[in-house]
Formats: sequence, structure tokens, C-alpha cells
Amino acid sequence: MADLSSDDIEDVQEVFDLYDFWDGRDGLVDAAKVGDLLRCSGLNPTCDIVNRNGGTKKFGEKQYKFEEILPIYKAVSEETDTGTFADFMEAFKTFDREGQGYVAAAEVRHVLTTMGERLTDDEVTTIMKYTDTEEDLDGNIQYEKMIKKVMAGPPEKK
Repeated sequence: MADLSSDDIEDVQEVFDLYDFWDGRDGLVDAAKVGDLLRCSGLNPTCDIVNRNGGTKKFGEKQYKFEEILPIYKAVSEETDTGTFADFMEAFKTFDREGQGYVAAAEVRHVLTTMGERLTDDEVTTIMKYTDTEEDLDGNIQYEKMIKKVMAGPPEKK
């Protein structure tokens, strides 16, 4: 796979070997574990992205050799379907009952930990910390600022 760096291939090989080891050393990894394998390789795909690229929900439906995992890794690493600012604003407006740009912090935490691609409480706390999102006296947060900071990504290290 000439499009991947030798470091990427080596990293994926190492993770593949670990999954293969726990599956009986037959040179195959079950498609139901592809998402976990990709995440251990440094990617962060949603379940939908994994399923579109060869992952399965049930064990035993398909098995992959290492050579078959590399194109999946490449496709997922190039995935850009992350949503737009407008998408996220629209989602938050659902919870903004008064239309003032604020939602209850507790409600945001609840939604992020119980729906869709669920986050842990610690992950939500980390997001709030790194986006400098603080509750006002009523327990609400200004979601537009938070969305902008999340979409900007982590600050560059100096």
C-alpha cells in the first residue's frame, strides 16, 4: 500500500497482530473488531464510518487479512464527514427552548453520554475544559462558542 507511510503500516501491523493473537493466531481479524482496531491505530471513526468501510455488527460474518485492513485504514483516515458548523448549531437549537443561544449544561452532558456515539463523563469534562465552556449562574452554557472551539480542534503545541 504505497499511499501509507511505513510508520502507519507498521503501527497498523502491530495492532493487527495483537488482535490476531487474541483471536487464535490464524492471520485474520473479525470484521466486528475493525472499529476497535482502527481506533487503536490512532483513528477515531464513528460506528457508521466503520460499517461503511467493511466493519460488521455481528461476529463471524467476515474476516480480514492484514493486506485487506490497509485499504480500510486508508479510507477511514481520509474520511472528512465530520458535520458542519450549521449542523451542530441546528442540533443545539433543538435544546435552546428560549432561542437565546443557551442550553442547560446538564442536558448537554446527558445527550453526549447517552445518545449516538456516546462519550464518557470524563470525555465530556475534557471537552468542556479545553473549550473553556463554563456554566452561567443558571447552569446554562453558550453553545455557539463551544461549537466554534470544538471545530477549531486542539490548540497547536509550541
